[in-house]
Amino acid sequence: MAFTTTVGQSGQSVLTRAFHAIAGGLVTYMERQSRQDQIQRLEAKSDAELAAMGISRDRIVSHVFRDRFYF
Repeated sequence: MAFTTTVGQSGQSVLTRAFHAIAGGLVTYMERQSRQDQIQRLEAKSDAELAAMGISRDRIVSHVFRDRFYF
C-alpha cells in the first residue's frame, strides 16, 4: 500500500500543516490553563492590594496576558 501526500503552495504537506495547526492549538490551550491560576490569585486580592501592584480589577486579564496581547 502506498501513501501519497498533497503538497500545497507553501511546500508543506497537508499532514504537516494539520500537525502544526493542532500543535499550535494545544500550546494556546496550555498557556491559557496555566495562566488561569495567576488570574484567580489576582482576583482573590483586595482592591487595595491590586492598587499597590498598579493593577485595577477590570484589567487583571489584560495584565496576565500582556506579553501576548496588546490592550
